[in-house]
Amino acid sequence: MELINAFSVSLQAVWNDSGFSVFTMGNGIMILVGLVLLYLAIVKEFEPLLLGPIAFGCILANFPRTGFLTDPGLMQAIHYGIANEIFPPLIFLGIGAMTDFGPLIARPSTLRMGAAAQIGVFVALMGAMFLGFNVQEAGAIGIIGGADGPTAIYLAIQMAPHLLGAIAVAAYSYMSLVPLIQPPVMNLLTSKREREVVMEQMRPVSKFERVCFPVISAILISLLLPPIAALLGCLMLGNLFRESGVMDRLSDTAQNSLCNIVTIFLATGTGMTMSAEEFLIPQTLLIILLGLIAFIFGTAGGVVFGKIMCRWSGWKINPLIGSAGVSAVPMAARVSQVVGMKAKPGNYLLMHAMGPNVAGVIGTAVAAGTMLAMLK
Repeated sequence: MELINAFSVSLQAVWNDSGFSVFTMGNGIMILVGLVLLYLAIVKEFEPLLLGPIAFGCILANFPRTGFLTDPGLMQAIHYGIANEIFPPLIFLGIGAMTDFGPLIARPSTLRMGAAAQIGVFVALMGAMFLGFNVQEAGAIGIIGGADGPTAIYLAIQMAPHLLGAIAVAAYSYMSLVPLIQPPVMNLLTSKREREVVMEQMRPVSKFERVCFPVISAILISLLLPPIAALLGCLMLGNLFRESGVMDRLSDTAQNSLCNIVTIFLATGTGMTMSAEEFLIPQTLLIILLGLIAFIFGTAGGVVFGKIMCRWSGWKINPLIGSAGVSAVPMAARVSQVVGMKAKPGNYLLMHAMGPNVAGVIGTAVAAGTMLAMLK
């Protein structure tokens, strides 16, 4: 009898110490959300390299009594890397090493389209303030319109860390849905004649220009907006690795091994901020809606400015490339190519669209720096 009582007490102790004893409906809902995101990442291939780790991090975050964020260990180290803005600049180092700024250098006027596409950021900012978010939260939500996950995370950490999970999921979700969201907006705002415009071949870009561009950009932007010096500095350093011709090993490491490792940590750590207590709030749905509005207005802003440049240039610029001004590289540029090819087979817009596309990366970072300087 004593043996049975001892066994019963042991079972009760195990149950009391387990996660099951404090498991809530909210935890169950968030684990289900994580499984849905995993489905979208693996089966539908929606940004699988990012959405997959985010989804699994979401599942891990909703296991009670793990002590992931309070006890020393790997998970706390990952959270430290996010909370202290270590991972987003490292991601930008890899992006810089993978990015060809040649189309932007060859046609600097496309920088204006990248700037025009940032209108979505400020539309969402004003909308968020109208709906009752404070100015810091509104700024963090608005940056979703730039379709740049690392920048959205970077800004959210500094301005609204409690909204990080919802902002990151919205940003990466809309990045993956670029081929579905952008074409209707592009077709609505352009005429058949505009979509059929054939652009002239761009001039060749010298190695001297390619090497000078990241150095000069880093100096000017960092002096103008010090809050994003780490982000833009790493982007341009990675690009310098690529273009110098003498740092191939560093370039290869930055765009492959380093970028992949940091992506795992950044995405998993972001998912681990999606606990039921912080994610299952009314503001989450508003953030997702505002992110969609920001993305649509950003696409529209780039296309409308593309129409202006089309007329200004004497019908030498196809306004479809303006949609690539959001910084979903290179997916947005590919969408411009696909829509252009449907309007006129053989009309290759990909390299032309890469100009506003990489300008959008810089533009989103500058928009983030502006909000940090003005609103934080």
